[in-house]
Amino acid sequence: MQSLKNKIVFITGASAGIGESAAKAFAAQGAKVLFCARRAEKLGKLARTLEAEHGVPVHFFQLDVRDREAVEKAIAGLRPEWRAIDILVNNAGLSRGLDKLHQGSVQDWEEMIDANIKGLLYVSRAVIPGMVERGRGHIINIGSIAGREIYPGGNVYCATKFAVRALSNGLRLDLCGTPIRVSEIAPGMVETEFSLVRFHGDAERAGKVYQGMTALQPGDIADAIVWCATRPPRVNISEILIVPTDQASTTLVNRKQPV
Repeated sequence: MQSLKNKIVFITGASAGIGESAAKAFAAQGAKVLFCARRAEKLGKLARTLEAEHGVPVHFFQLDVRDREAVEKAIAGLRPEWRAIDILVNNAGLSRGLDKLHQGSVQDWEEMIDANIKGLLYVSRAVIPGMVERGRGHIINIGSIAGREIYPGGNVYCATKFAVRALSNGLRLDLCGTPIRVSEIAPGMVETEFSLVRFHGDAERAGKVYQGMTALQPGDIADAIVWCATRPPRVNISEILIVPTDQASTTLVNRKQPV
């Protein structure tokens, strides 16, 4: 097991869900935690929690990963003690809508493409050169079962997560010959704000997504992220697919009651 003590871990989309849980899990391992998201007030609350519970160095900033110039400025403007990022967790992303392609919202498409693909690219492009220069680093991309199987209405969201898988595989090829590792973690159904965002704040509709079944919790994915990061340097966990026991595929879910 590789120690994470004093390693600098940068997590995007850390204001809730998997990103927030990952920040807590890394802090528990003694890592220095750097994180960002769009909701600054939630980041501040998380920072206070990590400092109080774990006493680790914490730094955060507000950032929308869809804004390339803002990403470049934020990474370039990091204080010297935070620049040597050891582990990058590309977690920021979202889903919008569940419409047939020919009825879909172009605005929804653009939000997903800009966050899930372009955002991952912008952050990776800003961080990875430093890893290559220092000769160390680990990129952990958060994909989805939707990057392996399509489901009705998932058209563009699934396409963006297929892209995350392709980019992870491409990075692994590009970085072969360096000590830098690349992992992709693909969760199935995780009970987070995911569905609330997908359905534009419709809490009733979002609640039905997990009705009658036991979904994964964000901490389950955070455990896997930390496990990947703590393997010996000779070991690269290329990909992990994690689903609830009640989920066999994107479309086959065991529900104890009908939705």
